[in-house]
Amino acid sequence: MTRDTSAPTTPGASTPATIAQVATAAGVSRATVSRVMNGRATVAPVIAERVRQAVRDLDYTPSTVARSLSLGRTNTVALVVPDLANPMFQQVLRGVTQAAAVDGYRVLVADSAENVDEERLLAIEARMRCDALVLCAPRMPIAQLTELLPRVSPTVVINRDLGALAAPALSIDYASGIKGLMAHLLSLGHTRFLFLGGPEQSASNQERIEGLSEIAASHPGITIDTVTCGAAIEDGYAAAEAVLSNGATAVLAFNDLVAVGLLGRLAELEVPVPGRVSVTGFDDIQFARFATPSLTTMSVPQMELGRQAWAQLRELLEGGQPEHAVFFRPRLEVRSSTGPVPDAVGPVLGA
Repeated sequence: MTRDTSAPTTPGASTPATIAQVATAAGVSRATVSRVMNGRATVAPVIAERVRQAVRDLDYTPSTVARSLSLGRTNTVALVVPDLANPMFQQVLRGVTQAAAVDGYRVLVADSAENVDEERLLAIEARMRCDALVLCAPRMPIAQLTELLPRVSPTVVINRDLGALAAPALSIDYASGIKGLMAHLLSLGHTRFLFLGGPEQSASNQERIEGLSEIAASHPGITIDTVTCGAAIEDGYAAAEAVLSNGATAVLAFNDLVAVGLLGRLAELEVPVPGRVSVTGFDDIQFARFATPSLTTMSVPQMELGRQAWAQLRELLEGGQPEHAVFFRPRLEVRSSTGPVPDAVGPVLGA
C-alpha cells in the first residue's frame, strides 16, 4: 500500500498555491476562479467573495502568463525605431517605458537599422506579440505606411505627420526648427550655409529641406548648399572635408550626432569653431552641451514624446479616441559652436 506523504499546501508554505487548490477551497470550478480573478461580472457576488476569501487564505498569486492568455492581452507594447544607437530614440524609449510601467505595461524594442523593408516586417511581427505598437520616426514611404497602419492597429506614430491617416501622431515642427537656426545664424551675419542632410527616406529630413528652401526664397542674398550625409556620428566625422571644401561659414547638421562627429574631425584638423565655421545640431541630446565647443541646437522634448505616445496608446487600448495630431515646437539653445561670420573665408584646400 502506498501513502501520499506530501504536506498540504498552507498559507506561508514554500510551494505556491494553485488555481485548483483555490477552486477546491472555495467549492467551485477552476473556470469560476478564473472569471473572478479576471474581474468578470458573470459570477454571483456570494460565490465571488468565497473565491476571494480562498485566494487570501492560500495567498494565491495568479500566473501572469495564464491571465494574459485568458484575457487575450500580454500587457506589453512594442516600440520600433530606425536606430537605437541614436540618443534621441533612447530618450523616447525611456519616456514610453516609464509611463507604461505605471500602468503595468512593459515595452519591447525593435531596431530596423534604417532598413525600410525590415521596418515594415518588424512592425508586423512586433504587433503579433504585443497589445499595441509605437512607430518612432518610421522611414517607409507614406503609401506603405498607409497600408500598414490598419494591420498593426492600435498604433501611435512619432515624428511623422500623417495628415488624415487613421492613427494618432506626435510630430516635431522641424521646418520651424530649422528656420529658427537659420534666423540665429543670419543674425550673426552668415550668408553662406551648408546643410548636412540626413537619411533620404527620413520625412523629417525633407521637412528641414523645405524649411531651408523657404528661407532661401525670402533671402535672395544667401546661399544654402546641401550635402547628403546621414544620421550617425561617423557620418558627421566623414563630412568634414566636404564642409571645408565648400567654403560655407555656417553648417546645419541633420542632428546632434552628425554635428558632434563633425566637431571631432574639425578639432583634429585644427579648424577653429566658431572662428572658421559655425556648427549647429538638432535634438539637444545630452552630448550636445558637453561637446567641444558646446553645441548650438534645437531642443526637442524627447522623453515627453515618449510619455505622450503612451498616453495616447493607453487611450486607444481603453477604447478611446485620442487627438490625432499633436505638434511640438523645438526650442533654440544657443551655445558656443556658433559665432559671428569670419571676415574672409574661402575653401580650405587639401584638408
